[in-house]
Amino acid sequence: MTDSPDKLRLGGMALRNGLLVHGPTSWAAAARRRDGTIGVASGRKPRVRGPVDRLPGARGVLRLGEGMVVIPLAKRALPELRLPWQDARVLGASAATMVAGSVLRRRVRGLGGEAALAGLSLLPALVALRGGDLAAYHGVEHKAIAAYEADDDDARDAAKEHDRCGSHLMAPLLASNVAGTALLKRAVRKPGPVAGALVSLASVGLAVEVFAWTERHDGSAAARVLRVPGHELQRVLGTREPTEAQLDVGRAALAEILRAESAS
Repeated sequence: MTDSPDKLRLGGMALRNGLLVHGPTSWAAAARRRDGTIGVASGRKPRVRGPVDRLPGARGVLRLGEGMVVIPLAKRALPELRLPWQDARVLGASAATMVAGSVLRRRVRGLGGEAALAGLSLLPALVALRGGDLAAYHGVEHKAIAAYEADDDDARDAAKEHDRCGSHLMAPLLASNVAGTALLKRAVRKPGPVAGALVSLASVGLAVEVFAWTERHDGSAAARVLRVPGHELQRVLGTREPTEAQLDVGRAALAEILRAESAS
């Protein structure tokens, strides 16, 4: 990461055939078409303004929600891009997870049961990453952004793991969701879906605040410890070294986000 005021704060999302990049005010996407060419598109990011935008916990949920809104905008502007869940195996894993989760909820109790359910919820993501080029484009995302931040012209030399990857949200998100759900079931005999949704939103907000804290305290021992699960997830499962052709897609996405931000 960089503290240079001249550098934009960029984030991204790996696609099955490309990359979606977020800047402060714009988004950009690049995807490899079936004919081998690279398609690009960009647009303005939707933003929520107001007091809630600065409220700890709520602001993280808002930022993630804004990121989700960008996905259909990018898909409409660049129809050939393929989203992570656009795969029969991922859809099948999602259906299996729903069925298995329903069975587990009736048969297991306590923290152990909640932890098992939380682990089961990762199955669709693991299936998505183990098949196709999604993990490689996740590596492209990190390399392209890291090279930009380091003023390095060759993304190939950059690490495929990154300190701002969303994988660093997973450990605090799962831990807070498990603990929150267990406490809810102790406080309410039969919690309904609304209560469960509120626990999930609170868990997301807490996870984002932990993520932001590690960035503000970059280099501290506590931040390094908190990042260990995310780095290991990226290293072992979440990323793969990309090919030069895949890196070219990342370069196209980076060039387009810089053009869009400059224009805005």
